[in-house]
Amino acid sequence: MKRFLPDEAATSAFGKELFDALPENLAGWTLLLNGDLGAGKSTLARALIKAAGHTGAVPSPTYTLVEPYNLSRGNIYHVDLYRVADEEELRYLGWNELDSGLRLVEWPDRAPGLRESADLEIALGYQEEGRSAEVRGLSGRGRDLVARMRAGRASDPE
Repeated sequence: MKRFLPDEAATSAFGKELFDALPENLAGWTLLLNGDLGAGKSTLARALIKAAGHTGAVPSPTYTLVEPYNLSRGNIYHVDLYRVADEEELRYLGWNELDSGLRLVEWPDRAPGLRESADLEIALGYQEEGRSAEVRGLSGRGRDLVARMRAGRASDPE
């Protein structure tokens, strides 16, 4: 599923739409956010976290690596792997302990094995003056989510 995101407001609306499509129980979901610097990964993550009900600041986890949010529908872990050198470092981050919530992972290519256990991959890129988002379901439930989102916008061009 592809979307054109002409501005930050459209990216924020897409983040809300994505959150609204997720199930009530967020535990165990993993969303991979791919894209070049400035492509909108943090903007999309911030919008999804705000849609989940967080009212404070949503800092980039570039230096902390993981920013946790305890929200009404469950925990969300905003993870940035940009500074991770290899997949083995995930163990030291307590990766397995993040199963209790939704993992939003920026720079997932730093840990190539993540794709095999993830539910969605969202590739963000530059398009004209805005951005584009391509959402791929990687698991059965991820593909179901994409199908539901597509059906909800059946009149919109993909």
